[in-house]
Amino acid sequence: MKEEETRDLAKPKEFKFYATARGFCLTSAFWMVIATFMGLWGATELIAPDLSGRLGWLTFGRIRPVHVNLVLFGFVTPGLLAAAFYYVPRLLRTELYSETLGKVTVVAWNIVLLAILVSLCLGYTQGREYAEPIWVIDVLVVGVLVLIFYNFTATVKRREEPFLYVSIWYVLAAVILTAITYCLGNVIWRPHTGALTGIPDAILLWFYGHNIFGLLLTPLSAGVAYYVIPRACRAPLYSHTLSLLGFWSLIVIFTHIGTHHLLQVPVPTWLKVIAITDSVAMVIPVMAFLINIWYTAKGRLGEIHADIGAKFVFTGTIMFFFVSIQGLMMSLPQVQRVTHFNNYVVGHAHVGVLGFAGMIALGGLYTILPRISGRPLYSRFLADLQYWLILIGVSGFGIILTIAGLIQGNAWLNGETVYRVLP
Repeated sequence: MKEEETRDLAKPKEFKFYATARGFCLTSAFWMVIATFMGLWGATELIAPDLSGRLGWLTFGRIRPVHVNLVLFGFVTPGLLAAAFYYVPRLLRTELYSETLGKVTVVAWNIVLLAILVSLCLGYTQGREYAEPIWVIDVLVVGVLVLIFYNFTATVKRREEPFLYVSIWYVLAAVILTAITYCLGNVIWRPHTGALTGIPDAILLWFYGHNIFGLLLTPLSAGVAYYVIPRACRAPLYSHTLSLLGFWSLIVIFTHIGTHHLLQVPVPTWLKVIAITDSVAMVIPVMAFLINIWYTAKGRLGEIHADIGAKFVFTGTIMFFFVSIQGLMMSLPQVQRVTHFNNYVVGHAHVGVLGFAGMIALGGLYTILPRISGRPLYSRFLADLQYWLILIGVSGFGIILTIAGLIQGNAWLNGETVYRVLP
């Protein structure tokens, strides 16, 4: 083992400082397996609809939201939080405010995930994208997010490092803004329905739905990347000013683009214009982030390749570039006439969640795992194998579904019968 790797391993007396990070690490690993299996089961049902027989809790209509929610909240989010619970105290040069509170949030989050799995399989749902869990679960989610935010802010308050590195900004913003948007998107003040009615509900839903990516996964992923890449390259961040430009432009711009999902419906024109304009303007935070990361790694790709965590993270930033350009184009009305309501959107979502946020979450886990366990990585070969399997798989998802979506969209636009170009 290299000398610096040996030096970074946790000493036995330090294990207690990483209990929360270890908890979210195990949470992410466990639910990744469950979520992936649910996705495989759902995909299999598309070619074998009778596979589940008459078992209602295994039908596609119930398995699909289980898969989506467990990927978002069971695999990716805990993976990114595990890294955050490691690097936040280190960047602040202090201990986490309360490991006990941290462990409570880990247990509570797993209770939420189990409740999501059981309730959706049983058919208890609000029937809204990314907002399917029932009201009781919504309250638990918001409660856990508030506790996590309190733990982080209390840690910041007692910090010994006066400089707040940009990763801290991203983590704090992600947690508190997601708690707020989750309340709004799930219409938490209406426990019996979890929804408004008509067009206002659609607007509010997609304000929330898109901000699950924009105010949760993207800031948490950026925070991990800003920690892992400079560390692996053994180089300072290219520009702290650029990182703050990326942060504030993300917060200001991304929050307004959800309505680009509704260009085909009668929402106010001014809202559509704002959504399209801000979708195009997303090039500012995206390129500010990518230029900062890539210029930090410039001339140091050997170090990136040698560090398995950094390799995952760096690949995730490349996927972020592609999915952002794709999203920008899809927000344009003339393009969306072809790409909406078909497999093009499904491919876009998989590249964004698995290719971008999932890759970075795994990179964060591989970075912190030896340091929170006190042991070297069990097998670099298995980690590299996972890297290539995911890279090939998500690239296949993106390419095949994009081609299928373009065929479907153009066929429907030219008057072809819908079912003739379904998978």
